[in-house]
Amino acid sequence: MINSPRRRIVRRMCEARRVSVDAATERGAVLLGRVLAGVPSGENPVTHVADLPARVESTAPWPGWTPEAVREAFGRGGVRTPWTHQVAAAEHAYAGRSVVISTGTASGKSLAYQLPVAAALTEDPRATALYISPTKALGADQLRAVHELELPDLRAASYDGDTPMVERDWVRSHARWIFTNPDMFHRGILPAHGRWTSFFRRLRYVVVDECHSYRGVFGSHVALLLRRLRRVANHYGTDPVFVLASATVSDPAASATRLSGVDCVAVAEDRSPRGSRTIALWEPPLTELSGENGAPVRRSAGAESSRILADLVIEGARSLVFVRSRLGAELTALGARRILDEVDRSLSGRVAAYRAGFLPEERRALEHALASGELLGVASTNALELGVDIAGLDAVVMAGYPGTLASFWQQAGRAGRSGDSALVVFVARDDPLDTYLVHHPEAILDKPVEATVTDPGNPYVLAPQLACAAAELPLTESDLPAFGEGARAVLDSLVSTGTVRKRPNGWYWTSKDRPHAEVDIRGSGGEQVAVVEADSGRMLGTVGQGRACSTVHEGALYLHQGRSYVVDELDLDGLLALVHAESPDWTTSPREIVDISVLSTLSQDSYGGVTVCLGEVAVTSQVVAYLRRLPSGQILDQVPLDLPEQTLNTRAVWYTIDPDLLYAAGLARNEIPGSLHAAEHAAIGLLPLFATCDRWDIGGVSTAQHPDTAQPTIFVHDGHPGGAGFADRGHAALLPWLTATHSAIAACECPEGCPSCVQSPKCGNGNEPLNKGGALKVLRVAVQALRVGAL
Repeated sequence: MINSPRRRIVRRMCEARRVSVDAATERGAVLLGRVLAGVPSGENPVTHVADLPARVESTAPWPGWTPEAVREAFGRGGVRTPWTHQVAAAEHAYAGRSVVISTGTASGKSLAYQLPVAAALTEDPRATALYISPTKALGADQLRAVHELELPDLRAASYDGDTPMVERDWVRSHARWIFTNPDMFHRGILPAHGRWTSFFRRLRYVVVDECHSYRGVFGSHVALLLRRLRRVANHYGTDPVFVLASATVSDPAASATRLSGVDCVAVAEDRSPRGSRTIALWEPPLTELSGENGAPVRRSAGAESSRILADLVIEGARSLVFVRSRLGAELTALGARRILDEVDRSLSGRVAAYRAGFLPEERRALEHALASGELLGVASTNALELGVDIAGLDAVVMAGYPGTLASFWQQAGRAGRSGDSALVVFVARDDPLDTYLVHHPEAILDKPVEATVTDPGNPYVLAPQLACAAAELPLTESDLPAFGEGARAVLDSLVSTGTVRKRPNGWYWTSKDRPHAEVDIRGSGGEQVAVVEADSGRMLGTVGQGRACSTVHEGALYLHQGRSYVVDELDLDGLLALVHAESPDWTTSPREIVDISVLSTLSQDSYGGVTVCLGEVAVTSQVVAYLRRLPSGQILDQVPLDLPEQTLNTRAVWYTIDPDLLYAAGLARNEIPGSLHAAEHAAIGLLPLFATCDRWDIGGVSTAQHPDTAQPTIFVHDGHPGGAGFADRGHAALLPWLTATHSAIAACECPEGCPSCVQSPKCGNGNEPLNKGGALKVLRVAVQALRVGAL
């Protein structure tokens, strides 16, 4: 039971948020009471509390076609009777229908594809299967689970960048179930498909795990990669069944069909058991500190999460904090340990960080320690969001919105996985989107999850993929429909540049060298710039070529594994940034000049002085200087840089406003630039609510009189060559998007603008000029015009 002070706190919160006191006696609400008991008097950081009810399981008999050995293997692993949705998906796959199972975390999606694959490989000693996951870590986890079935006929093995060269020949010759990732399949298997003839001739199933993570440019590349896979399999006489596993997404059948290129049926009704969960939305309070331009600063989401994690550990709750960055995970765990040291030093040793970059044995040890209860608290990047089997957690804390509702519920699903009740706390960062969400809980709790955004027809993606396809096997007329309507035009452009050659019976690759190594399927912006410690020659990491000028320019502060370095030299031609270790008391931020020009307008609609467009644009940017700034926000100096211009051809959504409408709304001429700039920043921060993207996937430009429109204009563009579908989503949802942007700014408590509303962490102009009040007027004019036009 909750002691009297905590019970009063929980009762007060429940009454304020219409949550029953009976619900507060559940484990999740008890933990929320413990966390709130540590909040300083007078603060009320929780903006909303909701109680999600428990769900009762529904089981089904094993399919009649299940081999006895397979049934016994699952039984040894604790699965006596499968859940209804597992059987439904497995039945589709076994019957030869490609299927996507789209259910929540811990709903047993793995068994849905393991069952038909294991049955096929057991019944047919010649059959093979392929498993593709977005990360090597997830593939390793799933491979381990298959090995634990102890079915020798499966002969499952990994084939990825970590597979030793001496083992690769054995895998090609003898493995029947290959576990790989898109990168290795693209670079290591398809280009050498002739060495995999036996495997492709017997290929029965292709499993695509966590397919909701394939979005944007990466998802578009993977969609075309799967079409290349199927084409090669057809060449060897097989047409494999696709089994896709996804977190809950909108319209999973359409998303899976678009990704795989084959018609997929969906199994989306989750019939696994689920304990009740208490969901708390948490906004850190404003501090007395001021940041950029004197704006108030909130307590950071990481610091709040450290304190919440410490309170949960004191309560004995097994807890997981999701943090956006590797460094943030380390700092959050460190902060919790410091707090626990003041209470009970024995508890601080039960908190750790978990992130990518750890050795596999380190990760396994942490997973085991958390599952066994030896560890009570872990701060993690999204490395623990996908696939790793951590069950029975009492609480999950999210330090910042993870970018999509699919990821939000995937992370939240780690809580209460054993069927017990649990607590989920979403701690808002100082960011427009997070601020909006904690004040509009319906945008999280009542809104359906997103559909994944992919555009396989993007010519910047399609061209290199068609080049790879031609290098694997000559392309024929019959191949083109699978690659979309734009395939012929793209092939014509490849012919004109001499990349491929057109002959009467198809299109042929012209070079002796394969193109695969030059194709960046992750969309990270071309080749990678190596960051090297000058004194030792040790490579610390890499940075995408497109981001090098803004992140590793000469004089930039570079962070790696908790240590800081200063860049001595950036050689763009040699793809090298030389750094030395240094811990200065200042940070750096680039100053950038950005220009945008309209290449073509694909859609244009006018609404009484407001014109909305979608089209192709050229974004030209140049980093011209950087600021050195103290932690207080004080600027030490501005250092000029001489770096080349970079041009990005992409897609954008933009709208113009007749200046007379702005004047009538009360804006003076000199207020328009700052008002447009602030509205642009806030809109970029809110677009991830309507398109499956991160704010770092998109950019924006605003101007009081753009040369191509001759009017005040706000552009929001995709940050990838050719576009990634995000601007298109923004265009389709422009009215709700701008309405939400207006609400987010209006709800912010700050007087002049802050990171929670109109300031941007990626602004190349140092967040100047910005006019918060003017942004509200700009957005009000736009929204009113769009609403009238929609009538």
